[in-house]
Formats: sequence, C-alpha cells, structure tokens
Amino acid sequence: MKSSAAVAVLILVALLMPGLPLVRGATVAAPEYRTDQVLIQPKAGINRAALAAFHVARGASVRGEFKAAGGAQVITLPAGETVAGLIAKYRQSGLVEFAEPDYFVYANSTLPNDPYYTNGLLWGLNTIDATDAWDVVTSASNLVVAVLDSGIWTTHLDLASNMWVNPLDGGHGYNAYTGTNNPTDDGGHGTLVAGVLGGVGNNGIGVCGVAWQVQMMACKCLTASGTGSDSTVTACVNYALANGAKIINASFDSPTPSLAVSNAIVAAQAAGVIWIASAGNSPNSGPGRNIDLTPGYPSCYGLDNIVSVAYTDRTDALGHFSNYGATNVALAAPGDQMYSTMLGANNATYYPPLNLGVTLAGTSFSAPYVAGACALLMAQYPSDNYHQTISRLLQGTDSIPALAGKCRTGGRLNLRKALRTILINPLPPTNGVPFQLLVAGGLNRTCTVQASPDLVNWSPVYTNTTTTNDTFIYADSQSGTMSQRFYRATAAP
Repeated sequence: MKSSAAVAVLILVALLMPGLPLVRGATVAAPEYRTDQVLIQPKAGINRAALAAFHVARGASVRGEFKAAGGAQVITLPAGETVAGLIAKYRQSGLVEFAEPDYFVYANSTLPNDPYYTNGLLWGLNTIDATDAWDVVTSASNLVVAVLDSGIWTTHLDLASNMWVNPLDGGHGYNAYTGTNNPTDDGGHGTLVAGVLGGVGNNGIGVCGVAWQVQMMACKCLTASGTGSDSTVTACVNYALANGAKIINASFDSPTPSLAVSNAIVAAQAAGVIWIASAGNSPNSGPGRNIDLTPGYPSCYGLDNIVSVAYTDRTDALGHFSNYGATNVALAAPGDQMYSTMLGANNATYYPPLNLGVTLAGTSFSAPYVAGACALLMAQYPSDNYHQTISRLLQGTDSIPALAGKCRTGGRLNLRKALRTILINPLPPTNGVPFQLLVAGGLNRTCTVQASPDLVNWSPVYTNTTTTNDTFIYADSQSGTMSQRFYRATAAP
C-alpha cells in the first residue's frame, strides 16, 4: 500500500506484551517496559542548566516531572536510541541519582467466583486468557447478541439477568414456530450455547460466560430435536435485525445453500452485524470434513461478516469431530469437555451432570466463545465497525501448529490479545501532508507510533493518547522524502 508520495507502508498490528506467559502463583515473568521513555532522578544540587543541556545533546526531552514524589523525570527516547543505550548515557553523565526503564505494572487477574470456573471445569476460559482479558472488560451489557437456536431457558438463575428484554412487550425474543415472543427452550441446545456465551459471571453459582454481562436475545429457529428450516432461520434473522442485535450466534449448519438465508445475512452485513457460525461437526463419530471441499452453510456463503469457528480440545488439537477449512473457517476456539447451563424446572440445572462422567463437545460451543469475545470487543471499542472488530479478533489469535492449514488464521481465540490489538490504517493526504495514519487503540490509551526503513530498526516517531473515540491521527511530514517507510504501534497496558 502506497501513499501519494509513493511511500511503501506496511500496516502492522502490535499486540500488548506479545508472548508474555500467563502469570500465576510464584511464577515471575520477564520484565517488560515502555520503549518510548525512561525514568531518571536528577542528583541533588546539580546544575540544572547542565542537565537540560545534556537532554538536548542526546535528542531527549522531559515529558513529565514528579516534584512531590522525589523529583523523578520522564525522559522521551530520541529517534534511533534504545532504552538500554539511553539509560547507560544518563548513568555515565554523573548528573542523575538513577536512570531506569519505565516498567509495566499489571493488575491482578480478575477471577470469577463461579464454582464451575473455580473447580477447573471451564478450562477453555483460561486457554483463551480470559482472566487477563477480564482485567480490561467483563461487561457488554449495552450489546444485544441474538442466539439463533432452540430457544433459551430464560428464567435460569445463571441467564435471567443477561436476557434481552423487548421494550414493547417485555419478551426475551422470538419463536419462529408460533410467531410469538415466547422463545423458551424445549430441547436444551440453545440454553447450553447461551451459558457459554453469556452465563452471568461472578455471581457465586454455576458457570460464567465469556461476557459476564450481555443482552442475549433468544431466537427460536430450531425444534426440540435440533432441526430447523431456512424459513425459521430467516424469520429469526429478520426479528434480530429489526430489534437491534449487533451479533448473531448460529450454532447450526446445513449442506444446502439458501438464497433466503444468504440474503438475510447480506442484510445483516449491511446493518454492520457480525454473524458467528459454527463450522459444523462430523455426524458419524469420525473426523470432521474440509468444508472448502464439501461446503456447509452458513459458513461457506463467502460474506465478510461471517466468522466461522472450528473447535479445539484441552491440548490445543483440532477437535476430533470438528469441520475445518483453510478458506471458509476463520479461527478455532475451545469446544471440548464443555459444561454449561441447561433447561430445568428448578432454574439451576447444569449439563452434563458431574456424576455421569460424560462430556459435551462440538463447534456449537466454540462459536459462542467467539460471539462472547466479539461482544466484549465491541464494548471496549465502540467506534469500531464490524470489519475492525473482526480484524482485532483474528489478529489476536494464538498460532497453533495443529491448526495450520485448517483455518485462515491458523490460530485459536485469545481474548487478551484481541482486546489489546492496536489497528493502524492509512488516511487520504490532506493539507499538504503526504501521509497520515489513524491509530485505534482503545479508550484513553497512550500509544506510540514507530517507524522503520527496513522492518529491522524501529524508532518511536510519535506518542499520543487516544480520545474517547479510541483513536488519534499521526501525520508524517517526512514521508515524502523517503523511498519507503514502515509503521507499527505499541502501547502500555
């Protein structure tokens, strides 16, 4: 991609603390620090003019000073300098008491008190680094996610407060078979899906979902036996779009394409709605199929608002029953040995019962993992369009060897990385500035743009804090004088 000044630009996505291991117990991670600044403290009684001259000679400047906290200063890193190199120069100057990196500090991980999480049965949440992601955001209470399924047991204690409420009739969704606002689950599948997506978090009972708070709209398009038709699916999409859903979870598939359903998904696309599709499972206890060769729908409609999801097991292997496809499947998410909410008269039933020794598996459960992740992404980045939300989701996956060639990303969902992904995109030149970047890094977050002539040597060129719209613009007035320049962005926690 080139600007009007013929500058080659690589739009890179920077992830906060790439490769940082999950820290638990007494494990200590390698120290991480900001690469755009250092901390120093001037020696007592020194000539301040000499220190100011030293700053200028190094190409550095004072970004901030903490007079009430010992007099330490924040020093910007000049172009072409390293943190270690600048620290060494200040230490050798004899002008400072100390010079040190500006190390990151981390909030303690947000851990829910739900029993199925604390006893380790909801293993997939740790696999996707949800506990670290929840330090950033747990609630998508302003987002409506339509669950197209067998309905939802709306009075379940772990679901009731996360059910969407129709302001016109007080209902929680739509039943395509009766044409009413009673989408109560009579098969159990939809309730299981809902618990994975948005089981109420940190309420001390049962399970927790990926999103602790979210508005789930129950759209019943499947019977108790798990069978639906193109007309019931289309009716539910119509209802979801008319009532403000921004994400649709569809944990079902069909071997036959439908113009009615594909047109409904196109309508969702036009409304900026993301469609999360399960990639489907082998029906005969054998390995899943390649849906690039033997298509399944809606995963294979080829629309850019569709995110099709395979499932992985505890070892990060592709699930035995999971369909896959290097073109039509976007990513994978946990979907084996699942436990979730279940319909039941006591409103507190979970499946499978622990004393039966059976487990649930399939892409029906990996899809709501991703739907819940998209809800949290939309909550954290409210100005993103659906393209940007999907980009953050897919750029933030963990690369998994077993998924190479099995999905477009070759990766499994990582919620922490997705939430900390920074997007940078070029803007048209204006006011004589040959090249501009729009940096989207989250609400009120300090991000540093770095530039490189060769993708090897990177230097900070601009630091700013994103606005309440989670963006800022960087205009590079030097780009017109260079044959090529590459850009990336980094940020503190």
